[in-house]
Amino acid sequence: MDPKSINIKDFSYELPESRIAKFPLAERDASRLLFYNQGAIDAHPFRALPALLPADTLLVFNNTKVIHARLHFTLPNGKQLEILCLEPLMPAEYQQNFSSRAKVRWKCLVGGNRKWKTGAIEKTIPSPSGEVQLRASRISRIENAFEIEFEWDNPSLAFGELLAAAGIIPLPPYLNRENVPEDEDRYQTVYAKTQGSVAAPTAGLHFTDRVFEDLKQQGASALYVTLHVGAGTFKPVSAEALADHHMHEESIYIDQQTLAVLIGHLQQGKPVIPVGTTSMRLLESLYWHGQAICAGQPSSFIDVQQWAPYEEGIRPSATESFLAIQQAMAAQQQDTLQGYTQLIIAPGYSFRVCNGIITNFHQPQSTLLLLIAALIGKDWKAVYDFALSRDFRFLSYGDSSLLLP
Repeated sequence: MDPKSINIKDFSYELPESRIAKFPLAERDASRLLFYNQGAIDAHPFRALPALLPADTLLVFNNTKVIHARLHFTLPNGKQLEILCLEPLMPAEYQQNFSSRAKVRWKCLVGGNRKWKTGAIEKTIPSPSGEVQLRASRISRIENAFEIEFEWDNPSLAFGELLAAAGIIPLPPYLNRENVPEDEDRYQTVYAKTQGSVAAPTAGLHFTDRVFEDLKQQGASALYVTLHVGAGTFKPVSAEALADHHMHEESIYIDQQTLAVLIGHLQQGKPVIPVGTTSMRLLESLYWHGQAICAGQPSSFIDVQQWAPYEEGIRPSATESFLAIQQAMAAQQQDTLQGYTQLIIAPGYSFRVCNGIITNFHQPQSTLLLLIAALIGKDWKAVYDFALSRDFRFLSYGDSSLLLP
């Protein structure tokens, strides 16, 4: 199948509002698990996951941490305005930006932009060292967003500290509710570490220390990578044909040690199963970065374009691709490789690294649903029909699935 010819209306289903989980369960691992195994579908408690995984599975988790990206300001006329920080522009690297004690710039969405006439706007933030004035200025427009410059009057505080104190966690728009205190903890995975996302890698929200211990007892191992989830993950495909859809870009990182573990599992033929669509996009994007190196296009920066996998070219094995990355990193004395991926995984895609996925249930006509269809084919309909008919909870705070094609 040529993915560019896909009609997104073929990947729709009826999702009643009542089936969207607006709040998390009292216990993370008390959710349900749909188990799809080569066409067979069954229901289990999530805690049964370790026993259902193939032997010697390597689970790959996205350890990104959701930032307090929503900032509320009061305009001089008393009206409210919201700035949603999407990605850093200056410094462009996330951790450098968060640690900056001078002015920074971000690509932002501005809710109520028409109410913001001219000039900078300010917000007073309480901190242990006294009140801080945070100032936001519009610099330029970037498509449907803006370049916003932030500056503050206390250089003892880094921007990441200011954001944590002044902002709130951005919940998915389809929850259609205000934040409650429990979101501060429950809209993060228990292993969240690296700040940068505006949305949680929600497949990981079900995991607890108890589940991790059971995984270890069953012989499964865990590996952590980083992909900062952007707001584009919620963007439905509005174009009728997929060829006209512009896939969102997300920032990814991997270090030498993590890459070596992946190579070892691939060389031994052990299954690699990502926890979530973001982990899957990262793993498959790494393959295409390595493929470009094998094709004579060495680069110290990941830059995977939307349609790269569907173009003609050599197709090394996953092991060969990852070894090429490892050798290039060693030659350039890189401990950590970073960059961006715009990869779209849709029916017609040939998986190079992943042997399945653990994931929640996704919105109709979304690129995430296309990814599921790419993995299990037309059976995605049977999976979603099963989940709907048996009262599974959908979307970010909903139930989980283990899909083995």
